Amino acid sequence: MTSTVEDFLSKDDEQYIIKAIRNAEIKTSGEIRVHIEHHSNKEPLQRAQELFHLLKMDNTKEENGVLIYVAVDDHTFAIFGDVGINKKVPVNFWEHTKNKMTSFFKTGHFKDGIIAAITNTGDQLAQYFPWRHGDINELPDEITTS
Repeated sequence: MTSTVEDFLSKDDEQYIIKAIRNAEIKTSGEIRVHIEHHSNKEPLQRAQELFHLLKMDNTKEENGVLIYVAVDDHTFAIFGDVGINKKVPVNFWEHTKNKMTSFFKTGHFKDGIIAAITNTGDQLAQYFPWRHGDINELPDEITTS
């Protein structure tokens, strides 16, 4: 049986997404991760929050991690940001990113939707959490699955 990532994205797609994460994180001290699974019995945002904790994303120095979560078979996704982000940004901060992802997903361009979300997230986080000399990559950039 192939992995969830291989079912949903090709190996090349996965590499493009990892590159997008690295490019986005050049601009910000924020940490961006992508998690993909087939199905969840929970609401997407609730599942993203649970995974955020399980992936230890709530351990970043500035509390500025972001998880982009996709449940492939459920046709759902969520974007979950840590408390440090939510303290600084407007209430509708993630709406533009969600809308971009949705427009790509509706046409079956999943890789492009995820990359657009990553790029937009990096650009937005750079305004509130700019990259500074000495910032380190606190979390792996690889896509996780379950």
